[in-house]
Amino acid sequence: MSNAHDSLFAGSDLLAADGLGPWPVLMRPDDIINLKSAVHITGRTEKTIRGWCKQFGIGSQACPGAPLEISAPALEMVRRGDIAALELLREGRRDHPRVRRYFDFLGIVP
Repeated sequence: MSNAHDSLFAGSDLLAADGLGPWPVLMRPDDIINLKSAVHITGRTEKTIRGWCKQFGIGSQACPGAPLEISAPALEMVRRGDIAALELLREGRRDHPRVRRYFDFLGIVP
């Protein structure tokens, strides 16, 4: 089953510019939430969150079996369909107004 996020992000030149898929979002300790928190915050299933992490590079694991670490700001950007903010965050532009808005919303210092 397809959803709005699939069509919104499908074929994005920004996500797959080098043919290797999205670059991971670099996370600071204060940005990170776990899978259970992500499910609670978004109201989505674990399967959906895991899919977003893989598709959009918004989460990582230190090694197989380790807990999934998810970027709270990036998760919120994907949830809202804000590809521009996600790409700015991916570039490290945490001070950009479009990105900072998510940090402010979540109460995280960029």
